[in-house]
Amino acid sequence: MPDRCGASDASAVYPITNRNVSDKSSSTQKGASDSGASTTVSREQLIDALNEDLSREYQAIIAYVVYSQAIKGAQYMNIAAELEKHAAEELKHALIIAKQIDYLGGDIGVQPKPVKTSDKVEDMLRFDLSNEEETIRNYRERVRQCEALGEYAIAEHIREILLNEQEHLTDLATALGEDPPNLSQPRKR
Repeated sequence: MPDRCGASDASAVYPITNRNVSDKSSSTQKGASDSGASTTVSREQLIDALNEDLSREYQAIIAYVVYSQAIKGAQYMNIAAELEKHAAEELKHALIIAKQIDYLGGDIGVQPKPVKTSDKVEDMLRFDLSNEEETIRNYRERVRQCEALGEYAIAEHIREILLNEQEHLTDLATALGEDPPNLSQPRKR
């Protein structure tokens, strides 16, 4: 029997759709951001963006579960255990984002972003580091968008998620023997 999101078989691919929302106005006002994207968005555009964030959280859950179990060697046991914790935290993030999508009147997406795999531990950690960078940049933009719409509570939830994501970024950079990347600068293209 299909659930509220229209899913009847977890292995199938489902499009992300939105319920009819009351604010479908489009804004042309631009704001400063990491990506140069519009800071002011409609409610529907925010739902779509949050579904993109949710697909990244699903990706992170899968990646952290796989990597935490695939990493072998005594020198990596601490980071493997840390990745298991990250998987649980990413699940909490996914639940928070899903609740916000529902609150806004949207349909909750079910499709993860693709997960990169490798037999090399350093590659796995770099994949995670790159994903965390993208996630942090997107959540920073989402905070600005939520505030522009007057959705301050959603912005606060995302700020709390950002705290965890930045810790994940630091953990991964440290495991790679690097300083965390400077995400205050615009993306290099």
